[in-house]
Amino acid sequence: MQAPVLVLNTNAGQRQTGRQAQVSNIVAAKTVADIIRSCLGPKAMLKMLLDPMGGIVLTNDGHAILREIEVAHPAAKSMIELSRAQDEEVGDGTTSVIILAGEVLAHSLQHLERNIHPVLIISAYKRALADALQIVEEVSVPIDTDDDEAMYKLIQSSIGTKFVNRWSELMCSLALKAVRTVAKEVGSGKKEVDIKRYARIEKIPGGEIEDSRVLDGVMLNKDITHPKMRRRIENPRIILLDCPLEYKKGESQTNIEITKEEDWKKILEMEEAQIKALCETIIAFNPDVVITEKGVSDLAQHYFVKANITALRRVRKSDNNRIARATGATIVNRIEDLVESDVGTGCGLFEIEKIGDEYFTFLTECKNPKACTLLLRGPSKDILNEIERNLQDAMSVARNVFFHPRLAPGGGATEMAVSVRLSEMAKQVEGVQQWPYKAVAEAMEVIPRTLVNNCGGSAIKTITTLRAKHAQGHHTFGVDGETGKVVDMKDYGVWEPEAVKLQSIKTAIEAACLLLRVDEICAAKGGAKGGAQQAPEQSEMAEAGPEQ
Repeated sequence: MQAPVLVLNTNAGQRQTGRQAQVSNIVAAKTVADIIRSCLGPKAMLKMLLDPMGGIVLTNDGHAILREIEVAHPAAKSMIELSRAQDEEVGDGTTSVIILAGEVLAHSLQHLERNIHPVLIISAYKRALADALQIVEEVSVPIDTDDDEAMYKLIQSSIGTKFVNRWSELMCSLALKAVRTVAKEVGSGKKEVDIKRYARIEKIPGGEIEDSRVLDGVMLNKDITHPKMRRRIENPRIILLDCPLEYKKGESQTNIEITKEEDWKKILEMEEAQIKALCETIIAFNPDVVITEKGVSDLAQHYFVKANITALRRVRKSDNNRIARATGATIVNRIEDLVESDVGTGCGLFEIEKIGDEYFTFLTECKNPKACTLLLRGPSKDILNEIERNLQDAMSVARNVFFHPRLAPGGGATEMAVSVRLSEMAKQVEGVQQWPYKAVAEAMEVIPRTLVNNCGGSAIKTITTLRAKHAQGHHTFGVDGETGKVVDMKDYGVWEPEAVKLQSIKTAIEAACLLLRVDEICAAKGGAKGGAQQAPEQSEMAEAGPEQ
């Protein structure tokens, strides 16, 4: 195993209290932020991560990096949780949120040294947060989710900083088509866009990246159970089962004592009769395809081949749910309960193709598919994994806009607008809280500054120009991540979902408040024990420190 990327031990067994604990937390948070600072923007650097098994991950996705690295410090762990929360909530902005949180905490250090109480700092941060959210709302503009060009520009800005930027047009169309396919009205004007469950990404190494496509249906890595079954059926009638087409076995352990040879024959005949009855019940509905999550016995296959029915077995539960949603079929648990309305007729083509060495089943040309499969092709597994991560972000961005159809200017423009406006508003804050309030305004500049640094520009000159533009009221000006120059995002066409901006500012400032509230770090060992045993335990923990 290789050494962990980052180890910040809490000197196991020794308590850290007061100022020492707060400084330790701030240093840990800043270290995590510094790790992924170079991963922001279109000129972002990649990180090569080695796992204990010797595998490598090449990525500039903040969440993917932090998920892989190993940390020992509790504050560093809580920073990593931030990126996970951001990823689950809005699916994008995972790098920005960590950088922002690290910067807000770094700015709080000078106020702690001035002996301003953490509670006062937190109170000022909370006030700055409420104002910042209001400013983001003001600089945002509405978007029409049916306008393809506007949606493409939006998704483009999300993946413009990623590896797939070279195929941005293809990726934008894949992400948008997938999200529109799985979007569903669930009554009272509410929308459900479940990309995690119903938009599955299937990666098949080989072919060109340009061959990737969204299937209007479902693809499975399955072949038929019997070679004589049909491999291509147009407008098939599909039955989905969640029960085995095999001999019924006892629920628990079953013993049968047989004394005569004829009884054994009877048992076999009963089993065969039972399977025949199951198959006849199914055949009566005249299906073309039968798909089950459990097994299909050889005898059942024989009856199906005679009736010209194709069968697939041991399909995953999640795949079966997607097929049900795409074809309009209902998954049946007991064959006796099968009715005509359970048969799916929404699929236009059932086909089995061989790609590489494996067979894949395609259920496509569905009339109203509310589930889809994104088929990704590419030269190697590493590249396909990175494309999948980038595509997940693109789909999350498109999904967010469906729920909150408002956009904020990208390229650090929103953060700069918040920074300039908060600096003005800080003058109205009374007392000592004015300093931490202003610190949030200064911390917001970290995003445009990092963008300039990452593309090799002059940070001081660019940020000064940008600040002047915003002071004049041009709140759509930001940094061109390619050249490091100040440009108008309205003309440049880089926009981001407002939901992502709101979430990252909220998460970063609230996390900073949480860590500032910590005034003691103590490592627990073996639960609560008597005071008499405490001293030897602490010495044990101190000895164990370097190994941890």
